[in-house]
Amino acid sequence: MSSLEVQAPTATTLDPEKRVINGANSNDDELSPIEEVRLTVTNTDDPTLPVWTFRMWVLGLLSCALLSFLNQFFAYRTEPLIITQITVQVATLPIGRFMAAVLPRAQFKLPGLGSRKFSLNPGPFNMKEHVLISIFANAGSAFGSGSAYAVGIVTIIKAFYGRSISFLAGWLLITTTQVLGYGWAGLLRKYVVEPAHMWWPSTLVQVSLFRALHEKDDQRMTRAKFFLIVLICSFSWYLVPGYLFTTLTSISWVCWIFSKSVTAQQIGSGLRGLGLGAVTLDWSAVASFLFSPLISPFFAIVNVFAGYVLIIYIAIPVAYWGLDLYNASRFPIFSSHLFTAKGQKYDITAIVNDKFAIDLVKYEEQGRINLSMFFALTYGFGFATIASTLTHVALFYGREIYDRYRASYTGKEDIHTRLMKNYKDIPSWWFYILLTATFVVSLVLCIFLKDQVQMPWWGLLFAGAMAFVFTLPISIITATTNQTPGLNIITEYVMGLIYPGRPIANVCFKTYGYMSMAQAVSFLNDFKLGHYMKIPPRSMFLVQFIGTVLAGTINLAVAWWLLNSIENICHDDLLPADSPWTCPGDRVFFDASVIWGLVGPKRIFGSLGNYRAMNWFFAGGAVGPVIVWLLHKTFPKQSWIPLINLPVLLGATGMMPPATPLNYNAWIIVGTIFNFFIFRYGKQWWQRYNYILSAALDAGVAFMAILLYFSVGMENRSLTWWGTGGEHCELATCPTAKGIAVEGCPVN
Repeated sequence: MSSLEVQAPTATTLDPEKRVINGANSNDDELSPIEEVRLTVTNTDDPTLPVWTFRMWVLGLLSCALLSFLNQFFAYRTEPLIITQITVQVATLPIGRFMAAVLPRAQFKLPGLGSRKFSLNPGPFNMKEHVLISIFANAGSAFGSGSAYAVGIVTIIKAFYGRSISFLAGWLLITTTQVLGYGWAGLLRKYVVEPAHMWWPSTLVQVSLFRALHEKDDQRMTRAKFFLIVLICSFSWYLVPGYLFTTLTSISWVCWIFSKSVTAQQIGSGLRGLGLGAVTLDWSAVASFLFSPLISPFFAIVNVFAGYVLIIYIAIPVAYWGLDLYNASRFPIFSSHLFTAKGQKYDITAIVNDKFAIDLVKYEEQGRINLSMFFALTYGFGFATIASTLTHVALFYGREIYDRYRASYTGKEDIHTRLMKNYKDIPSWWFYILLTATFVVSLVLCIFLKDQVQMPWWGLLFAGAMAFVFTLPISIITATTNQTPGLNIITEYVMGLIYPGRPIANVCFKTYGYMSMAQAVSFLNDFKLGHYMKIPPRSMFLVQFIGTVLAGTINLAVAWWLLNSIENICHDDLLPADSPWTCPGDRVFFDASVIWGLVGPKRIFGSLGNYRAMNWFFAGGAVGPVIVWLLHKTFPKQSWIPLINLPVLLGATGMMPPATPLNYNAWIIVGTIFNFFIFRYGKQWWQRYNYILSAALDAGVAFMAILLYFSVGMENRSLTWWGTGGEHCELATCPTAKGIAVEGCPVN
């Protein structure tokens, strides 16, 4: 997530009469050395503001539960809308103020609190309560990912492999992978949270929005009124693309014109092709996978657009139609499925034996696994992105990171660190106990429930060690450059090499190795937000821990319910044409378990596979930033050269699959309209209502989708007419090679 261009309000707008000025007249050398922080974060604090309030607990728990339910519910749908933290920020403000207006202010004593008195309504709804509510709601979602990563393991075991896993094993897996990283992250706070040079750019977005929402609002169209109007409109409209006229989700007019042309439909299909000209009137398609385009700055949209065009409209067509690499024409141009050499879908269940491992005899009968050109290049560019991120950060930010890290030891405390000393710090033993307890429970899972998770105890040690080693450097990179390299491909590649043939062991290793690091970085990111907003550290810790456990539990409960109640869930070839329960994210997760775990990288990207050359993308990605850096040093006056950000360009389509060109088309168009044209020519409107619009659109779609599921979805009541028959691009999944016969496709 990139920091957004938000004009921060001045400190004088934040109830100056009630604020205790601590350090407002301090020396300049005590102020933050980062200009963006000085412009965005106020240098004042009121330690008397109540944060541990009844309102915070009620709204925090409800927000966490509702967000976890909605995000997991949508995760299985073709267009999985992710309800973000910004939605909670906007929606809970009027509710908090309403509670402050109607709750009784009487004080009373509670057992165990001695003479201290408690009130349901200790005064006006304040910003610190609001911050804790937002962190509560987002606690189980690393950087806004929506739901617990490990739920995907439960899904592929039950829905794709047709095996069983107990609810207890699933809950332990989800909880431990979400919480494990918190233990060592807490011990790293003094290195990457307290120092002023570790400024975490993305947190400034939240700071700006909190301050903007808590300004006085004397306008005729208040933000609360605007939010309610848009929510009602979004709620009402989603009835059309969500039920009455589902084809509006993907308007692929090229397919309608060329109804019998495979090539034309491959080009025009928004869901199964290159999406040329495909548009949507469904907000869930706009905001799914890439999050709302309204909260992405225009420079990020431009970078994504450049990489998207390079990969989707140059690299893939050349490789597929021009070069026919890896016999690409035998398979669909755009698919995340796995195929045999004859263009048929690979029967994965046939190569899994009774021990939930690969059956080499059956594998040899079906032959090597083949990928669509799109899927193969996706992995190639993924390799390049990982390598280029490390090289790019080292060359362009290495000195800055080193200087800031060194300054974190030698530099003076800034005003924010000094103000935070007004609050009790978290004892280190809290983190030691959390780390030890979580690790012991993880070992119990791997030893006593190994038949369900497959991962040996040494795999847990190895995964934990990888995550721990990478947490500090990646936290420093994120805190100074706003780039967060991921470990998902590296972890599954490594485990696939040392422990092949075990698909669930591979994804468990990836989840422990990648997710515990991601959760640790997210934990530190939230702590920096609390640092800027002057939230008591102990309150931050408890809210994050309780929220994470609650969110993971609800994620699993929703997944369990849907997996056991929707027939053929996740199997798009067995579901009706208009069914939304295709699980695009879990399909990719399943394919990854096959590629890296069941079959193993040696049989796909190694000496025994078809795609050995894809490993050269690692080298290309590593060398690319070196060339850009040398050009920059050779031609220092050319200001456009350092703007070439290869990690962003190469990783632009990192969400594909499961995202499709339709999602990218809509995201780029809508983002450009709001964050270029409206931002430039209607900045006052944009500053006041842009985030509110995004939150209201998300909320309206979410509530109508839930209503539709409970009213007509559970009863299997559907409409059948041309407008509910999908995007009408059936031939987009067909091969173009001569002699390849696939059911439903013309033979060339």
